[in-house]
Amino acid sequence: MKLIAAKDYDQMSQIAARYFAAQVLLKPTSVFGFATGSTPIGLYKELIRKNAEGKITFKYAHTVNLDEYYGMPRDHEQSYYSFMHANLFDHIDIDPANTRLPNGMAEDADAECRAYDEHIASLGGVDMQLLGIGHDGHIGFNEPSDHFSLGTNCVTLTEMTIEANKRFFASANDVPRKALTMGMREIMQAKKIVMVVNGKDKAQILYDSFCGPITPAVPASILQLHPDVTLVADEAALSVMKEHCKCCKCCK
Repeated sequence: MKLIAAKDYDQMSQIAARYFAAQVLLKPTSVFGFATGSTPIGLYKELIRKNAEGKITFKYAHTVNLDEYYGMPRDHEQSYYSFMHANLFDHIDIDPANTRLPNGMAEDADAECRAYDEHIASLGGVDMQLLGIGHDGHIGFNEPSDHFSLGTNCVTLTEMTIEANKRFFASANDVPRKALTMGMREIMQAKKIVMVVNGKDKAQILYDSFCGPITPAVPASILQLHPDVTLVADEAALSVMKEHCKCCKCCK
């Protein structure tokens, strides 16, 4: 793992955006795995700026997203389809036909999951995958479990995840209880992974994920086995690592 310590959220976003900009410059036909939530918004703003300035182009790139709420129509303001268009796709020169998210309204969730994995495989896999991390260590919507998931699957969200996501809805009761999420197999098969983390509230789970045992009870811990992970985190998120983790001297 390569660890980059940023002083704050803005610097974290700028540093992480450089990795994605470099990737699309080196390989214009790159397949990007994108994520939603508040953490990557700053990164997306940086990519929009670079694209507007003519420094990078996404004309030939493809994207797949980690997840989508199940049972939520695409035009719902809180769907991840709407999120990606509002925060990135509608502001860059990507071909909409080259973007894909799981279909949260699919009648057959299992069939949709299989089709999603087949689509990723048809693209040759993901070149660079963006990840955040949940307070319980989930990546995508792969929640703590007694085993690591394989392919894209339909999951029941934990109460912790529902609580964390309720800020985007009128109340916790409005948060969907299920989601379609890319599985650990597709995530781990990405050629490169960039994780962005900010805030002191993520400090303990970040330490558990990268300095603790590899266990499905902390889903992100499996990233310790990936050959090319870059973690970009701010000082607050790295505070527990700095204090306790002997393997992470580079962040001191």
